[in-house]
This record gives sequence, structure tokens and C-alpha cells, in this order.
Amino acid sequence: MNSPENISLFGHASGHCAPRPVDTQTCGEALVRLLEHYGVELVFGIPGVHTVELYRGLATSTLRHITPRHEQGAGFMADGYARVTGKPGVCFIITGPGMTNIATAMAQAYADSIPMLVISSVNTTRQLGGGTGRLHELPSQRNVFAGLTAFSHTLLDADELPQVLARAFAVFAAARPRPVHIEIPLDVIVAPARDATSRWVVLPAKAAGAPAALDEASALLAAARRPLILAGGGAVAAAPELRALAERLQAPVALTINAKGLLPRGHELSIGSTQSLAATRALVREADVVLAVGTELGETDYDVVFDNGFAIDGKLIRIDIDAQQVMRNFRPDVAIAADAKLVLAALDQRLATRPLPPRDADWGAPRVGTARAAVNAGYDAPIRSQAVLFDTVLSALPDAIVVGDSTRPVYAGNFVFEALSPRSWFNSSTGYGTLGYGLPAAIGARLASGKRPVICLIGDGGLQFTLPELASAVEAAVPVIVLLWNNRGYAEIKKYMVERDIEPIGVDIYTPDFLALARGFGCCAASAHTPAALADELKQAAGRRVPTLIEIDEQKWFAHVPGDLT
Repeated sequence: MNSPENISLFGHASGHCAPRPVDTQTCGEALVRLLEHYGVELVFGIPGVHTVELYRGLATSTLRHITPRHEQGAGFMADGYARVTGKPGVCFIITGPGMTNIATAMAQAYADSIPMLVISSVNTTRQLGGGTGRLHELPSQRNVFAGLTAFSHTLLDADELPQVLARAFAVFAAARPRPVHIEIPLDVIVAPARDATSRWVVLPAKAAGAPAALDEASALLAAARRPLILAGGGAVAAAPELRALAERLQAPVALTINAKGLLPRGHELSIGSTQSLAATRALVREADVVLAVGTELGETDYDVVFDNGFAIDGKLIRIDIDAQQVMRNFRPDVAIAADAKLVLAALDQRLATRPLPPRDADWGAPRVGTARAAVNAGYDAPIRSQAVLFDTVLSALPDAIVVGDSTRPVYAGNFVFEALSPRSWFNSSTGYGTLGYGLPAAIGARLASGKRPVICLIGDGGLQFTLPELASAVEAAVPVIVLLWNNRGYAEIKKYMVERDIEPIGVDIYTPDFLALARGFGCCAASAHTPAALADELKQAAGRRVPTLIEIDEQKWFAHVPGDLT
């Protein structure tokens, strides 16, 4: 029911060449003005019969609209945009099926603490919960999405819109960033709305941490002989502060997947993202004080081998914007519910005024070097071979942002890839762990990245989830680079089944001609099965104005780059 021919059912003339006077604007028009007021630049969505009135004010606004080919794609695009910019990605989504389509993207964003604003329509106020079989009707759309959001709200009065939007942007500004859902009944969308953009909204400041807790934490760190830092995506805006504190303490630093780049590539105190491996786990257990900042200490960053083998034996200081999160997974000795950037700066300032004891002689950079050597020695041939792939990418496009799906080289990259800066490596293999994320999220990232190239690293199975979004990229002139790792099926799951003596079923899927499909969508397409060929194709792709798909055949790559120690 998203087709344009259904719009006439509601009797509203389409197309306004100039904004209407404030005293005659609808709620939908006021929404667009308010989004401009909050600095929103892009809106992702597919117009439908229930959302056309949200579009009435778009043509005369500064907002750019991007049309995906599926609402899930809209959510993933908003996610990728938000991860690069730190600002919320905004979506206009139709009632019912549009919302259930975007649910997976909202869940991924919720799991990874990504700011996203989803504005949807819903049936008229007198029809809510009626169960009368109305178009796109759900028993309670708001309740369906309450568990995937910071909050889900039904707007029952147009004049309530400024307050509800202010609540949403307060979450994005000062709380744990997560999706917010605001649904607007069809009769409220077209209701008259007052102008609220002339009154400036003062958003709350981020919490800086209780002085007593800061004092306690700084005292523990000052006395530590073997301090260590575990940093997560919640610290992504605190790279200078994290580096300064780590160097003052000479503390090894382990980074989660979403925290890659918080220390510069090759920094002597960086352990990398290897908390699931034995050598790094041993190093963590040797620490007498562990500072965990902006990290859930969750399974997909600390226990991807699923053996419950990650442990912390020393005193634990936890910093998190979410007061509940500091009590989950590992109980802290000091808990600070505040912003990572502000707390790290305050701790460093306190430590600068007090003498620090000598660290153990083999701690700091020497101990990190030992751990990294042990980790590197333990990698198998496939990981070593895929590490060459990343070396090739970084050599050809050193400032690239890599957006991954759930696929073999992404799993390898989560261990071996070192990002140039924060917000340069992210994927869907952690947290919620969905397939099909990589392409639309990379489109959103490229819309936000300026001149930096963006690479979508995805497998043949995952790409088939959202392949039509290539058309979205062509239409929007987004020159994303799709690096397709083709192993002709769900190879990682097949391996998992074989290891458990399960007959592989459903994993050897049909593989289409991706090069022909990409060209059919209007993209450039090529294959590259050696490092030299890949480097050449990447450089060419970076200079184009259209998307490029580069296919790598797994067997051919492994044949050219065996990855053995000899």
C-alpha cells in the first residue's frame, strides 16, 4: 500500500512550492521545521499512503531525503550515518509493515547504543487499538517498539510535538544514545500546529561524575602498579582524554570493536581488540586495577569463543553514561555514572597533581608487546591471509571507513584491523548480530563521511539480504565501495555445523552473478583475487562518482595468499 496512486484516498493536494504561513502549518510541516531547528540534515524513508503528510514540508526545507528500497535499509542507513557523525539518523516510516520492517535495524542500533529517531504514522486516534482491520493496523504499534527504544511515544496533540522532540534530543545529548520512536496518528499529522521553532530548547548537559567517586577512582589508579584500561564504544568521543590518561598511567588498553581507533594505529599501549584470546585475557587478569570505560563488558567483545573465560581479578572501576549498565556483567568497586570524556579528563587532572608509584618493570608497553606477539603467533592461516586483505586496503586507502556485515573477513578484522581514528570501523557482527547491515549502513556512512572513502565489507549471503540498496546508492549518487567476499554460501555456519557433527543443511545457497547484477543496478563492477589487483581496483573505485562492487573469490584469494608462516 505504499504506491502513489493511493494518496488520493485522503483527499490532500500534493506539492507546495513555498512554506505555508506558520499559523496554517500542519503538524507534519511543523515537524520538518523542528528537525531543521535541531540540525538534522538527512531523512531516510519510503513515502506511503500514511506518511505523505510528513513529506508536505520537505520540498521547501533544507533536509535531504534518501529513499531506500526497504525500511530495514532506511534504519541501517540511519545507523551508519549516526556512527560516523555522532548525530541521530532520522527516518520517516509508514504504519504497520514499515515499522515491523525497520525493527531489526532499530534492535541493532539499540544493542550498540546508536542514536536514531524514527518518526512513524499510525492509525487515527479514534481507531487506535480498535482491532477493526484498518489498513496497516497493529494492536499497539507503540508497545511493539517500546523494548527497542529509549522511549516510544504516541503524539495525541499536535502542540505536544516540540516537547516530545525535545525529550528525544535530550536522550541523544546526555543519556545513553538509543533509538527513539514517535508515532503520529493520521488525524494529528494534518492538525494545525503552532510554531515552536522560535523558542530555543536548552538541552541537558552530560553528567560529569560525582566528586567523591572521582576521588576514589583516582586514588585507586594512583596506587596501582599494574593498571589497565578496557575502552568501549561509549568512549568514542573521548580519544584525546583516553590517550592522555593511558600514557600517564602507562596502562595497556584493550578496545572493543566499536572503540577501534581510540588509540592511534600502532600505539605501544594498544592491546587491540583481542579480549577473547588467551594472551590478552592473561594480561587483564594480571592487572591490579582495571578501568572499564563506556563498555558493557559483554559477550560479543570479550567472549566470542563462548567459554566464559574472560575474568577480572583486580579492582574494577566502571564509567558509563547508563547507571544500570555499570552494575551488569562485572560488579565494580567504584561506579561512576557519567560521560566518558568528562570523567577521563577529570581523572587525568587529579592524577597530574599526585605522585604515582613506579609501575612493575615489565608492565606497560613491554607487557603489551609480549601479549601482542603471543596473539599474532596464534592466528591461523585464514586469519593471516585476511590480514593481508586489510593491509592492502589500508595501503590503497589509508583513511577509509570500513563498514562490515557478518562475514569471515569481518570476524578476522575484529581481531587484526587497527583503525586510523574512531568511527572508522564498525559492523553488525557484535551485539544484535544481524545480516544485511553492511551495504545500507555503508551508504549512510558515505553520506556522512565527506571525502573519506567508505568500504562495505560483506559476504555473498549477507549481500543478498539488501542487494537492492545498490539502486539507492546509484540514485543518491553515493560512491560507496562494496568489497564482496564470496564463499558461495553461509560458510561460517557450515563450519559450525560440521564441527558439531551436524549434517549441513540450508547453508550451500545459490550464488548469483554479482558482477552482472551490480552493473544492472548502474554500478561499476570488477573482480580482484590478489592483493595487487585489489589495490588497483580500490584506487580506481575511490575516484568514481558511482558505487563500485569488487568481488573477491575466497578460494582464489587463499590460493594466492595462503597465510602460512613460511
